[in-house]
Amino acid sequence: MSIHDDLRNELKDAIRKRDQDRMDVIRQVESELSVVRTAPGFKGEVDDALYLQVITAYVKKMEKAKAEYAGLGERAQEMVRKLGFEIEYLSRWLPKKLSEEETRALVRAAIAELGISDPKQAGKLVGHLMKSRGKDLDGALANRVAREELAPKPT
Repeated sequence: MSIHDDLRNELKDAIRKRDQDRMDVIRQVESELSVVRTAPGFKGEVDDALYLQVITAYVKKMEKAKAEYAGLGERAQEMVRKLGFEIEYLSRWLPKKLSEEETRALVRAAIAELGISDPKQAGKLVGHLMKSRGKDLDGALANRVAREELAPKPT
């Protein structure tokens, strides 16, 4: 079943069950897809690859927004909850990313392989990792872990 068909069935179910959170996120994905599809120069097909591209971009935006809302304290907790739901819900269609422990192991191996010890070379390290494992690696997580691993150790 295609992602489009899956989302259409999910929307019907959400409407039947009056699940506002699911209805909102599915409609937002369809809206984001419409923007991409009607953009000047778009010549592709509306297929699973396009849905994955749209969902990936939307989840990335929502992760950033969630982090910003989390810094606003208690008054923004409902929005943090809603964004967390959207991220978790849409993640089922995205390729699974490596965990923090797996990412840390990759970073340590790449540090040894490249012989990097200077924290200023974290970008080079992350670039190397993204070239070799980009599909299953969360770039933001890899960047954070690389900076932690390259940070000077207290003596």
